[in-house]
Amino acid sequence: MIESSLLRFDREFVLTMRSALDAAVQNISVAHRTPGTKAKMAQRIVKIASEGVTDSEELMIAAIDEGKEPAG
Repeated sequence: MIESSLLRFDREFVLTMRSALDAAVQNISVAHRTPGTKAKMAQRIVKIASEGVTDSEELMIAAIDEGKEPAG
């Protein structure tokens, strides 16, 4: 698990991550668009962003991949 105290994203990048998440949600099955799945997708975005990924398209693709399976 990533320790939240280690993460530091500027306001602009947080907005980029949010936009990537919103776009990703629109690209998954309607049946999977639950709060749990959206949270799982957001976690994936934060995880890869903390690894250095900053491209909004890459963030969105990773989130879509995560949203292919609903949260359990």
